[in-house]
Amino acid sequence: MEKWSHCLPNVQPFFAVKCNHEPAFIAALATLGASFDCARKAEIEAVFTHGVSPTRIVYANPCKGEYHLRYAAGVGVDLATFDSMDEVDKIKRCHPKCSLLPRIAVPNDKSSWRSFGAKFGALPEEVAPPLRHAHKLGLRVVGISFHVGSKASESQVYRRAISAARAAFDVADELKMHKMHVLDISGGLKANQLFDEIAETINVAIKDYFSDHQSGSDLTVMAEPGRFFAETAFTMVANVMGKRVRGEKREYWISDGIYGSFNLPAYDNSSMQISPLHILSPHQNQVTYSSTVFGPTCDSLDTVVADCKLPELKLNDYLVFHNMGAYTTSAGTNFNGFCISAIPTYLAFTGANS
Repeated sequence: MEKWSHCLPNVQPFFAVKCNHEPAFIAALATLGASFDCARKAEIEAVFTHGVSPTRIVYANPCKGEYHLRYAAGVGVDLATFDSMDEVDKIKRCHPKCSLLPRIAVPNDKSSWRSFGAKFGALPEEVAPPLRHAHKLGLRVVGISFHVGSKASESQVYRRAISAARAAFDVADELKMHKMHVLDISGGLKANQLFDEIAETINVAIKDYFSDHQSGSDLTVMAEPGRFFAETAFTMVANVMGKRVRGEKREYWISDGIYGSFNLPAYDNSSMQISPLHILSPHQNQVTYSSTVFGPTCDSLDTVVADCKLPELKLNDYLVFHNMGAYTTSAGTNFNGFCISAIPTYLAFTGANS
């Protein structure tokens, strides 16, 4: 949070609850002043558990179930995204007092690990009709949102997106709508070396494209980071429950796999790091072997690490996986009878005076 506040002092983070719903983590972020991005009723309820005001929640799902939308209306969550005419009609029926953020598609977002443009976001030629329709129905459109995709690998995608958002602001002005004042730059950020460059690009782009909106508090900028906050805050420890030796190769089965905490990390080129839980002398030479780590299910696709160097492990040893806070337990399933919800989470902390 200190890093975020230093690099993006004028951007309010709305943590994406889908990334990690651990209650203690949500509570810590709430205490530090974060707001929250929720996609359905259960996530809103989880955030409310920690005393978070509905004004600190954005319903950032462009396609919402009517039941969930009516719940949001009843509890005062009054800011939501949309990207189609039909969604505007649904909001008018279920939550007519909601303030709206049209979500636009990001130009050339292929530099991100996973682009979202095929599923969400209005194309340039699709921006005006839903804006006009919302205005006609008496709904309040307050700004523009976008998402550059998961794990952006270059900073200029944000500048292009902010430029496109400005163009959408101009469309609203041409339609003589109520003056918009919210820019939602969503997620795609990681707590890595590129973050400083991306933050600088965002700050400069906002200054370049929205200079006429920055008199006092004329422009509110928000974001929906997930893995930026969550990824490095959690470590996974798994038990070695099976082993096979094939020549010089070693194969291990562990107590969690791709249908559990490794649902995304095993596939998304994440920052996951693996190491054995051994206490070794720094001068001790250790032989390593080409090793494959499998998950516990009967599916042959359940491979956590296909090829890595590990020392010889025994049954009931432990493997430690670092940077496991993003889209891990929150994306797990109960496939093959392995219940991800039964895996305990232990909290470790250091006192303020330590």
